[in-house]
Amino acid sequence: MAKIPPPQNTIAALIDAAHEKIREDNDEPREHLGCSTAGHPCDRWLWLSFRWAVRQKIPGRTLRIFRRGQDEEATFVRDLRMIGVDIQETGIRQRRISFGWHTGGSIDGIIEGGVPGAERKRHIAEFKTMNAKNFAKLSKEGVEKAQPTHYVQMQLYMLATGIDRALYVVVNKDDDSLYSERVRFDATVAEKYRDRMIRIAQTERMPPPISTDPSWFQCKFCPAYEFCHDYQLTKQTNCRTCAHATPRESDWHCARWDDAIPVEAQRSGCRSHVLHPDLVPWKMKEADSEWEVIYLIDGTEVRNGETGYSSAEIIANPLLCSMNDPFVERVRQEFSGEVAG
Repeated sequence: MAKIPPPQNTIAALIDAAHEKIREDNDEPREHLGCSTAGHPCDRWLWLSFRWAVRQKIPGRTLRIFRRGQDEEATFVRDLRMIGVDIQETGIRQRRISFGWHTGGSIDGIIEGGVPGAERKRHIAEFKTMNAKNFAKLSKEGVEKAQPTHYVQMQLYMLATGIDRALYVVVNKDDDSLYSERVRFDATVAEKYRDRMIRIAQTERMPPPISTDPSWFQCKFCPAYEFCHDYQLTKQTNCRTCAHATPRESDWHCARWDDAIPVEAQRSGCRSHVLHPDLVPWKMKEADSEWEVIYLIDGTEVRNGETGYSSAEIIANPLLCSMNDPFVERVRQEFSGEVAG
């Protein structure tokens, strides 16, 4: 007897698709360079993410994992209070910190006292969830070695608050076992990564990658893998991928309009957008207008800017833009058509 095939639209698939749709409709890139990513090993990835040049498409299952981590914070807080820990500034009241230059983060909680063995000591609180494999590694090696990005995150929070201890609490998602560790403030580490974040935020040109080897283990699962190792062309047209935009200490400035750019405007950009030269794989030539450039695509000069091809058109189909096809040009000029793919 033939086996009835499983339905394609399973409950799990539908739930994951719903999460992906919600993220697609509502998710916007983070405005700042976060302390939670400051310990990432690659300067280039941090720069690309800060510039909104590479957007990560996250599967629904992974989004549910993220949600569990967020939901778990309230459980951590309840359990700590149950044993007498005085933890404040949690949930929607989390303390936000900033080092200027679009860098900062949100602290899971501030502990005023009650930590067993250090009852009078203030701590910043950091909560995480992990699978059994990572939990076992953490239990054996400690946070500094097993989870260096978490260690750096806590150091930055301690630097910003002047609190010299952190309480790190992790739950094993497989069996609900707990791991906790008190972490001492290390000014050298904290200042190093604060300075790194500010340096990357200020950098106009794209930093080199951690490796140029496509098989390098830290590159293989990076959202920027295709950009770095395949075809170095951004798919994003926002102000932060535009050659006219420059970050300043507290805002972004547009050279074309000589004005600060509101965050909402940054997300969409404008018709004057010119692709940042580090975010395309082609050589660049100066145009006769200071607000446009010419890129050499497949040996042909293609004008990018207000009177030429828009950045969105070039990203959609660079070769078609370089063909000088009379029909394409007629549609663009007479019917305000655009290259779409």
